Amino acid sequence: MRTIDEELADLAGEFDLLGDWEERYRYVIDLGRELAPLTDAERSDANKVRGCASQVWLVTEPQAAGTVTFRGDSDAQIVRGLIAILIRLFSGQTPEAIMAFDPKAAFESLGFAGALSSQRSNGLAAMATRIRRDADALTART
Repeated sequence: MRTIDEELADLAGEFDLLGDWEERYRYVIDLGRELAPLTDAERSDANKVRGCASQVWLVTEPQAAGTVTFRGDSDAQIVRGLIAILIRLFSGQTPEAIMAFDPKAAFESLGFAGALSSQRSNGLAAMATRIRRDADALTART
């Protein structure tokens, strides 16, 4: 299993290969296109992420091995890509690893702080908060 830091390093390398933020936005959108769609039942109010201007759903699935799998979707292309990045970082990790990781620092290292609108930055933070909240709840169960 790859660590969150290893996934982040790979993402940073991929972003470094791209030129300006226009190219990086296209790449983020392409990442979002690779997400498996959620079912209509999964697009429920319970799975909705609060604090996002777009419609965002996140499904959290604890695994028998003690890890967590995340799946998600959005009605906005760039936001869908941001979900794909979060899923890449956090899916397959343990709740403890998720809680020990600083998503804000990760977003800054990828250059998101200056490149995203305040609405998208707030939405990204809300999605990361939801992932951490779900991981924390799973940690409390064990």
